[in-house]
Amino acid sequence: MSLTASSRARADASVERAATIAVVDEHPVVALGIAHCLSEVAGLEVVGGYPTVAALLRARGTDHPVDLVLLELFSPDAAPDRLISRLTGAGVKVVVFTALTGSYVPELALAAGALAVVHKSTPPERLVEVLAAAARGRRVGLVRTGLDARQPLTTLSPRERETLALYAGGEKSESVAQRLGISRETVNDYIGRIRAKYRMAGRVADTKVDLYKRAVEDGILPPPGTLPGAGAPPHPATAGLGHPGGAGPLHQAGA
Repeated sequence: MSLTASSRARADASVERAATIAVVDEHPVVALGIAHCLSEVAGLEVVGGYPTVAALLRARGTDHPVDLVLLELFSPDAAPDRLISRLTGAGVKVVVFTALTGSYVPELALAAGALAVVHKSTPPERLVEVLAAAARGRRVGLVRTGLDARQPLTTLSPRERETLALYAGGEKSESVAQRLGISRETVNDYIGRIRAKYRMAGRVADTKVDLYKRAVEDGILPPPGTLPGAGAPPHPATAGLGHPGGAGPLHQAGA
């Protein structure tokens, strides 16, 4: 993850002192990679990696713990907009760093106060430029790359989308069958087809959590902890189903 001289110069010139950055991501390797990436940049310093926002605040205090947080949206802490609001309320600038691709994801994050939303496929040089700009308080917005132009999986039938919304949202096969008025075998057949279609598109969907992430990415379900009408736009696949949007398998035991 080496940087060009021009990228280092742009980053160094954009901040007057070393801005402290914390990385909040459930995978420690992400923080290590970001720290290595920024090791050549004089104006930006990674001071630690934390699995959750709560862990960050416990370790560094709640009164301006760092200058900037690079935040992964998938977190067991709380709804994404609440996490961002909690950080900005503590005087911390926020840049969202995520693999989610649904169009409402950046809208939700930016509306909550994030200065930028960066896809994890973004080249290191561009990420450094965004972090340097955000450290100065500049609102960058959505950073698009050629790699994050992946479109939602449009080959799912309406019935498959309904099944995915309920099953990936936390329902068991039996419950999905009852809700849709079909047999459990038909539900399992739909789920098998959905997994196969995602697999053919090069997108992992082997587990229920994988399916949940794909549903969030494609706008079939809202981000974790977000209720329709409370920061996220309505989702046609769940309209009229009475589904408690945002619960998801990440937040339900025994799903």
